[in-house]
Amino acid sequence: MPDGLWKRCEGCKSVVYKKKVEEKLSVCPECNFHFRIPTSERIKIMLDEGSFEEYWKYMSPVDPLNFKDRISYKDRVVMEKKKTGLNEAATAGKGTIGGKEVIFVVTDPSFIMGSMGSVVGEKIARAAEKALELRLPIIITSGSGGGARMHEGAFSLMQMAKTSFVLSRLHEAGILFVSILTDPTLGGVMASYASQADLIVGEPGALVGFAGPRVIRETIKKTLPKGFQTTEFMLEHGFVDLIVERSKLKKELSKILEYCDNNR
Repeated sequence: MPDGLWKRCEGCKSVVYKKKVEEKLSVCPECNFHFRIPTSERIKIMLDEGSFEEYWKYMSPVDPLNFKDRISYKDRVVMEKKKTGLNEAATAGKGTIGGKEVIFVVTDPSFIMGSMGSVVGEKIARAAEKALELRLPIIITSGSGGGARMHEGAFSLMQMAKTSFVLSRLHEAGILFVSILTDPTLGGVMASYASQADLIVGEPGALVGFAGPRVIRETIKKTLPKGFQTTEFMLEHGFVDLIVERSKLKKELSKILEYCDNNR
């Protein structure tokens, strides 16, 4: 049997036919587990075909601290670029959903865990400023298991304040901000821009919160509630407004944009 025909689902642990998963937009046909997807696929699924115009494509991180763990930060960035084909975890630009123009940002967890360094924060801040300038809704799709990027120290942490401040101006201007939480959305990302939108939408089963469940469990030495920090748990406790399956997300966003446009 040829290799690459099957894959193991991280949710139900079943071995599933890879083509069936791809047909369902990288969702398990057995248990509805939503696999993580790259930026290119996210854009293809959520925006109208051929509508995306990328901004600030060649912005790339520098190494202000000469940081090194197992390898230097400079070498890590080079490796991540080769692995993902991206210059940074965040991709920003303008596109359309159902024919309506939006500013669109997506962070990719495959690039240093989607963590927020100075370039990621700058792209998000610039995207918010562009939304203000053009008076367009902004949609930010977050996938970050790394939160603020430790390799840049305080330069990374200050992005939490910067992005939050710029996005708060959208609220004052009456411009719609929709935050999409995918698996995972944690740390400084969830503690800043990802949780301050007018409408917060989660994909099913996504892990969201500040520290991850394992870190919390090891810190407080207690068993956490079942499903703790999933989008379903957050919806039940009022931190998420909607949970939408990936196959229905574009249609739901189109309806939201239409409603908001008609009620301005």
